[in-house]
Amino acid sequence: MYSSLFQLLQLQGFYNVFAAIALPNPASVAVHEAVGFSPIGVFCRGGYKFSEWHDVGWWQLSLQQEQPLPVNPPLSLLELQKLSLWDEALKSGLLLLRV
Repeated sequence: MYSSLFQLLQLQGFYNVFAAIALPNPASVAVHEAVGFSPIGVFCRGGYKFSEWHDVGWWQLSLQQEQPLPVNPPLSLLELQKLSLWDEALKSGLLLLRV
């Protein structure tokens, strides 16, 4: 799923994606880092889950390296669906799910 999502967000013009993970959660951390996320910070006792306060870790993944000039706003989902790369981006995630 992330593969398709990242490609679609990149096609729309987004530069970064962020993930918030209630800690401790080694499995979720491993999944996010396996697809390229890097840790960027922790909010101490920033999330309430299962009747307890938890630290919330933040991870970031850069989708594009350089910002073009002029800066363009992201494409809407309707505009994105008209691009020829729409189907390719969706299929990339589906291929990974079938493996």
